[in-house]
Amino acid sequence: MTARPERLNATIAWLFMVGSACFVLGSVPAYLNAIGGWVDGITYVIGSVFFTSASYAQLVQSQSPAMTAVDEVTQHEPARVRLWGWLPHDRAWLAAAVQFPGTVFFNISTVAALTHNATAAEADRYVWRPDLFGSVLFLVSSAIGILAVSRRFFSVEARSMPWRIAWVNMLGSVLFMASAVASYVVPSTDELLGAHLAVAGTFWGAVCFLVGAALMLPAWRRAVTPAGAVAPPRPGTA
Repeated sequence: MTARPERLNATIAWLFMVGSACFVLGSVPAYLNAIGGWVDGITYVIGSVFFTSASYAQLVQSQSPAMTAVDEVTQHEPARVRLWGWLPHDRAWLAAAVQFPGTVFFNISTVAALTHNATAAEADRYVWRPDLFGSVLFLVSSAIGILAVSRRFFSVEARSMPWRIAWVNMLGSVLFMASAVASYVVPSTDELLGAHLAVAGTFWGAVCFLVGAALMLPAWRRAVTPAGAVAPPRPGTA
């Protein structure tokens, strides 16, 4: 199977942007009130599918050298991609590999959330737990992603576009994690542990992921080497 490196990167960015936009929209109270809970839930399901598609494409990108080591000419030429790889010592690949199952957990959680009349125990088991697991994996993936583009975890490299993307995604992961914790349904009251935090965390976390994905486009253009120059492997940053 072949793909054009620049087109694959753009596809990943746009898939993440659409998925993030769905989560942003779904967490807007006015949207929920206008279209109802079931359609709002479908919005989250669609967003999670886009997240998973983008995450797998990014995993393929990270394990395919021909998709990252490109110049102004070869970025537009079809090259072979690796649909399967095992590169645990490559932090960019490891970040993508951890992120992908996290998106699958979001698929499970958003689909399960469509169930009506679920008890608190059922909601916590089938909706909250997968959401929590997915958020934990996103948080771990973001931390590895920072290490993939930085000399040290807390080093400041403000001029580096990959560094900015990595930290925007880290903020999004922290907010998703806060939302997941706040979404726990308290059995004694059948209410969320923190309803406002759950909504706000999802909204602002998705905004961060939307910004991070949008930055992938100029980051790619900035990182492409002149034709004929040797291009180092590009770390995955979204």
